[in-house]
Amino acid sequence: MDESSPIFVISVAAELAGMHPQTLRQYDRMGLVSPTRTAGRSRRYSMRNVVQLREIAQLSSEGVSLEGIRRVLGLEDEVTTLRARVRELEAMLADEMLNRPGRRVFAAGTQGEVVTLRAGTRVRRETAMVVWRPLDRG
Repeated sequence: MDESSPIFVISVAAELAGMHPQTLRQYDRMGLVSPTRTAGRSRRYSMRNVVQLREIAQLSSEGVSLEGIRRVLGLEDEVTTLRARVRELEAMLADEMLNRPGRRVFAAGTQGEVVTLRAGTRVRRETAMVVWRPLDRG
């Protein structure tokens, strides 16, 4: 059983949230909290729903309107979704970095440019020798 398991009937959820069952019905109609429905169409609330109901009560006691509460809950859901996406992208990036080792090795080219090297490769050095001799002025 996890926090999203729909296990509480409306009377129990209302008691846990410190609200009247009619308030829960109203919040369901407004879309603030959406419990799961059984085959017989009765509401079943999860612990996550109860936490949301408590948050709604807290915001309401602080003077936030129901429309403001709807917006806050929507933004919190969006943040949760985006955080999950960031974790997913970070994992993909870490996998990519592990699968492509050495992609971050650089060297300076002969003209001063930056050259990307694969892991284990060496920079090819010029072996030509230039000898300087002063001119005979004689």
